Amino acid sequence: MISPQLKLTKHHVLTEITSGINRNTVNKYFNKVRQLIYHHLVQLRIRTPGYNTSRMKNATKLTVFDRGQIQGMLKKQASIGEISRKLGRAKSSISDDIKRHRVWDESTGSWIYCASCAQETMVTVRKTARYVGRHTFKTSQTYTYVIDHLRQGWSPEQIAGSLVHEVLTTRNLRKISHEAIYKYIYSKEAKNLKLFEFLPWKRKRRQQKRGRISNRSHIPNKISIHDRSNEIETRSTFGHYEGDTIVGKQSEDPVIHTPVERMTRFLHARVIPDKTAMSTCAAQKAIFTKLTVLSTTNDNGLEFSEHETLEAETGVVSYFADPYASWQRGTNEYHNGLLRRYLPKKTSFIELTQDDLDDMVWEINNRPRKCLGFKTPQQLFHLMIQSQLSIPPIVRIQG
Repeated sequence: MISPQLKLTKHHVLTEITSGINRNTVNKYFNKVRQLIYHHLVQLRIRTPGYNTSRMKNATKLTVFDRGQIQGMLKKQASIGEISRKLGRAKSSISDDIKRHRVWDESTGSWIYCASCAQETMVTVRKTARYVGRHTFKTSQTYTYVIDHLRQGWSPEQIAGSLVHEVLTTRNLRKISHEAIYKYIYSKEAKNLKLFEFLPWKRKRRQQKRGRISNRSHIPNKISIHDRSNEIETRSTFGHYEGDTIVGKQSEDPVIHTPVERMTRFLHARVIPDKTAMSTCAAQKAIFTKLTVLSTTNDNGLEFSEHETLEAETGVVSYFADPYASWQRGTNEYHNGLLRRYLPKKTSFIELTQDDLDDMVWEINNRPRKCLGFKTPQQLFHLMIQSQLSIPPIVRIQG
């Protein structure tokens, strides 16, 4: 019989259920505190008679109620088989739990099963097993690899993709997803490291892309991007480029012309004195006459208004994206962002030399890309050049 004056605690609830008293009996003597009792039962995850146990039939772990019943039946000298049949549990599960959680009873001078000790032990194990000894990126070697390559300017996708190959030859490295790297960068744990400063856009938070209101361009006789052939759209043919201009701090500063080959993602970049159409056309001719170039797709900047002159002298057809539809030239916009890692906005280009720019471009072209099977643009660009011109391997291509 339960005393109404007994202070109700989780331990008392467990003790009474161990004695075989069901929920209805508890409610009978504790009618005024039945909600509190129910709260304890739910908190302890107790499965009492009268509850729907259909969802518990497939449970793989013993509950606190199961352990209380085991202790009570063992006191009545019940066998493992009888306990197994009553609880609907495997004999091995019950036997193993009894062996693991026996305590010495000095009053009887023997080992007995303790349900409360068993439950406390299992709760502690479940809370700590997942985290104890677990490194942020599975191993310390993987963590070092990720941090080192972030500081070298690699994106999380590039790091995750390269790990797929590195784990085959390097011990203690593990494969991780790029999302895991992003989550760590923006986690509280890594807040003081400020790893976001090594990301392409250096954003403190991940943002959604937004569009802008379009304005009309005044480039004469321009050909729309929608008139491009299917081989350009599918990147199946080498020699189709995307172009744009990166500006410096002041409008009178030098600018950078940045054509990118669509198939291999190989970036060229050239410093030009201003953003006029004549200077841009001259830079395009200087780059394109050395290569096999079939077309280029530009934005609607007036610096590309000499596209007819370019086509007449080099045969390169110029297409133009829709106004403010930068995603139509995503390859070029992405590479402009890569250059911005070295040359952030509001940086003056007055003292920028072509040699310095070539060093930046060389680093960009030698980073593995996910879209290229984690090969580098320079590797694929050299292969295409060799296949077309039959020239020996080149160590480095600049400009």
